Amino acid sequence: MNHLRPISFLCSTLALLPAPVALAQALPPAVQAVEARGAEVVGSFEAPGGLKGYAARYNGQGIALYLTPDGDHVLIGSLLDATGEDLTRAPLERLVYEPLSKEMWQRLESSTWIQDGAVEAPRVVYMFSDPNCPYCNMFWKQARPWVESGDVQLRHAMVGMLRPDSAGKSAALLEAEDPAAALNRHETAGKASKLEPLEDVSPKLTERLEANLTLMAEMGASATPAIYYLDDSGRLQQQQGAPRPDSLTKIMGPLSAKR
Repeated sequence: MNHLRPISFLCSTLALLPAPVALAQALPPAVQAVEARGAEVVGSFEAPGGLKGYAARYNGQGIALYLTPDGDHVLIGSLLDATGEDLTRAPLERLVYEPLSKEMWQRLESSTWIQDGAVEAPRVVYMFSDPNCPYCNMFWKQARPWVESGDVQLRHAMVGMLRPDSAGKSAALLEAEDPAAALNRHETAGKASKLEPLEDVSPKLTERLEANLTLMAEMGASATPAIYYLDDSGRLQQQQGAPRPDSLTKIMGPLSAKR
């Protein structure tokens, strides 16, 4: 299945974020009652109608809490004005989703990946990739115009999940004298690839591959390729599976005329 979805809807990201900075004052009991049910309040904001707004994370999503003027009750949901404008979206974006995107992007940067494209490319796209994944190869082919033009650097976070020899093949690519060249040969060959799995994978490399697989799961992906990129507003987005052709520009950005 091919679909684009914002990172904000992934259910497993809650545990990845550091504890929020303490609010300026103790939370009202009604808000504490919501926290007791599993929400994590990360900030407060002003709201109309005598309400006090609080932004929280719950199961990886942002929710807004509105404390009533009497201080004894909390409303959970979106607040609309008389014109139908959603007054909840902006506070949640600022207090929940922007920090979440930054945290996830930092985790991707720290993962184990193979560089595919120019160092100075203006756009970076990450993908969790299994050497035995035909859809990873499909996306590799789709991405060639952007990579070869210098517009995109594609970072392959290698995992081993599809077949018993997947981890060994990922290890072979990572341990190659030139990992980028080895990956290029493997993907160019496609089904005809002669990539041999590494028989003796070091504990350190095994740990790095397992860390990639854990991160992939924590970011809400269960299959390869799992593709992550920043949209025009700097928000982290996910594409699960090889994208449809009409989605490529959204992921890769505009293609320059340098080719």
